Amino acid sequence: MKNTFGNNLTISLFGESHQNYIGATLDGLPAGIFIDEKKIAYMMEFRKPKGNISTSRKEMDKVEIISGLFENYTTGTPLTILIKNENVISKDYDDLSHIARLSHSDYSAYMKYLGYNDYRGSGHFSGRLTAAIVACGAICMQLLALKNIYIYSHIKKIGNIYDEAFDSCNLEHLSKQIDMLKDAYFAVIDQKEKEKMLEIIEETRLSQDSIGGAIESIVLNLNPGIGEPTFDSLESIISHAIFSIGAVKAVEFGDGIEMSSMVGSKANDPFRIIDGKVVTTTNHNGGINAGISNGMPIVIKSYIKPTPSIMKTQSTIDFKQMKNCEYQINGRHDPCIVHRARIVVDSMIAISICDMLITRYGQLYFNGGFKK
Repeated sequence: MKNTFGNNLTISLFGESHQNYIGATLDGLPAGIFIDEKKIAYMMEFRKPKGNISTSRKEMDKVEIISGLFENYTTGTPLTILIKNENVISKDYDDLSHIARLSHSDYSAYMKYLGYNDYRGSGHFSGRLTAAIVACGAICMQLLALKNIYIYSHIKKIGNIYDEAFDSCNLEHLSKQIDMLKDAYFAVIDQKEKEKMLEIIEETRLSQDSIGGAIESIVLNLNPGIGEPTFDSLESIISHAIFSIGAVKAVEFGDGIEMSSMVGSKANDPFRIIDGKVVTTTNHNGGINAGISNGMPIVIKSYIKPTPSIMKTQSTIDFKQMKNCEYQINGRHDPCIVHRARIVVDSMIAISICDMLITRYGQLYFNGGFKK
């Protein structure tokens, strides 16, 4: 029963949606890294539900670090985070202990854990646990910033409404795009498309349904040479991390899907030396060749399924009585989770890249030396 990800920097998740706490342990953090807890709280805000486009379950999400930090510096020992669950209404699940909610963990978790799993709010499989992922991601983001490495994401699409793509080959234009996203809760580059997205989410909510979409992420200033051959390639580690988010059903690097329809002369990214730096004039491969970074921005697209919890009556099974039935979900659910998933995707990318950098260079890569 594994709940840990990573090689030299690992994250272990624990807790359930309706238990007292959820949390995570980061093991392998270098000692002597200053951690700004205000920056953790800042990132947590982007995951919180707000307005009609999100669930009405509101949590304080105050992050408590109970080990691995002393006088705001990492000690090098496992850093453990606790987040209290406070706004819990377990009675909403009283009638669902043996009903397989569609696209949920209920039946598969029942089979894996022999019926002993906590099914309330999906238990350990709940999106609630992504709060702990974001807290860990906020710490890893601070490590990456020490090396001038930054991660940005925007809502690529909601349903069939698309935002403009990151311009990963024109850094001046890319910088202007990123400026549109800073401090944005619903992060979209084209504000006209943003309004259309919000409208379709509201329409979906009123029809008691849900809608999915996609997130485009970019990693800036990751030096070339990161990633291991074959099994621990940059793509495989990052996609492993992103697929750990329950709502993600597909991950794409660069123009991956579109490249399957190209000829080689169009799909290849020509290398050039400009101002003494190796670059490619296109970035169809998303900054990765042979599973290893080539110095160009890393471009990743994560595809998010519609929230499975909807108010419509649906057909399913009672897996204890082994009979067909219908059910309708009560409780508090998101008509769309794409905007809240954005910071979770950022966090998983940050954790995976920190792990790969420590694998490549060792813990002292991030460390400034002995305590003065």
